[in-house]
Amino acid sequence: MSGIAQDELFRLLDIHGEDAQECAALLASPPGDGTRRALAILNARLGTFPTESASAEGCTETDWIEALLRFAPVVTNHHLSLGISRESSAAILADVGLNLRINRRVHGRFGLDTWAWLTLHMAGNIFRIGRLQFHLVRGNGESSPAAHGEWVLGVHIPENGGLSPALVDTSFSQAREFFDRFFPDKTIAVASCDSWMLDPYLARKLPDSNIAAFARRFTLDRCSDAPSDAVYFTFRHRDMNSLAELPRETSLQRVVLERIDDGGAWQLGHGHVVLPPAPGNHS
Repeated sequence: MSGIAQDELFRLLDIHGEDAQECAALLASPPGDGTRRALAILNARLGTFPTESASAEGCTETDWIEALLRFAPVVTNHHLSLGISRESSAAILADVGLNLRINRRVHGRFGLDTWAWLTLHMAGNIFRIGRLQFHLVRGNGESSPAAHGEWVLGVHIPENGGLSPALVDTSFSQAREFFDRFFPDKTIAVASCDSWMLDPYLARKLPDSNIAAFARRFTLDRCSDAPSDAVYFTFRHRDMNSLAELPRETSLQRVVLERIDDGGAWQLGHGHVVLPPAPGNHS
């Protein structure tokens, strides 16, 4: 693990409690064939700005958990080589511990059904800056007005925190400064977001909510089918056949379930926002 002590590793990844015990057991012996294969995949992707998660390549979920644990110090060293602080590295790598805890909530056991999402973190081009996460990638031409191949910031919304306009404003402002400083050769004019929160139905039903204010920042380019996303991210629940047992205590919970009750289907909104010019850039 690149010479890092286990307790330091777990602090870096925000792993504790039962998850720390399970992870320690995985690290107690040398990596097996599946883990070594996953590590090779992660190593090949480091610093390459991938837009897609790694594929399983015959590795098990446990192989990927162990690989993520063992590879995290390599990512931190990569960040440090770019001048990015250990604190900034830890802010994004803490997603490993967060997703382990989410897995316990969803499945009641140790595991990581979101391991593929976390392979993006291990490529070294996604960062948590304030409330939001920003993923530096080349555009695919689908998020107007960014042309194919131009640099874009993909915006992701971690679950742990509010979404007030002030927090989001600060996050965008700090992100502009961060990427201009550490990736000065990557000219960024557009941020994009793919989220069920950008489904126009949600803003119509909850027009005064922070979610609606967030969605209004983006120009909606298109929508695609994602019938289970709203349920999973609202309730951390994957079984679409047992929705009747879910709570309806908040306005958001009620809106999510009532749309499905009425025969509707949630969609993924794909939107973009043109970023203001960086300070000192008047072109």
